Amino acid sequence: MANIYEVLKADHDRQRALLKRVGDHPGTDGPRREAFETLRLDLQAHAAAEEESLYATMLGDPDLREDARHSVSEHKEVDDYLGELLDLEFGSSDWDDKFAEMRHRYEHHIDEEEEEMFPTADEHLSAEVEEALGEKFEERKPAELERAEEHKPGDERE
Repeated sequence: MANIYEVLKADHDRQRALLKRVGDHPGTDGPRREAFETLRLDLQAHAAAEEESLYATMLGDPDLREDARHSVSEHKEVDDYLGELLDLEFGSSDWDDKFAEMRHRYEHHIDEEEEEMFPTADEHLSAEVEEALGEKFEERKPAELERAEEHKPGDERE
């Protein structure tokens, strides 16, 4: 059984590979488009499941609350980027520029989580809680993937 940090890090590693596939291979080919759609869905589901598990717990701890709020705001920023990307012509120079911005912000976010937030949270949360949060994340993510397929990212989308 994996704790929450191991589960999230595995997701981050998968997302880094997708970011690389989309960002390092310009064009409009089918595999790039599929990689972006997989990434979009995964980012939406990951953020929601992370907020419902780890962040919800962190918000209840005054010592961890600010880190959780900061990360939630960064999730919102990435979601807005994804919404903007859907409004642009896939593979255009504008799209590629916006994707590069989103990639930079998201890679910064996950690096910050892994290097700063996770170690801080680990000091405050018990191993039992961390295991339970890992389970909760893994339970929530499939449902959030389904929800992401139905709900586009960004503000004012249905």
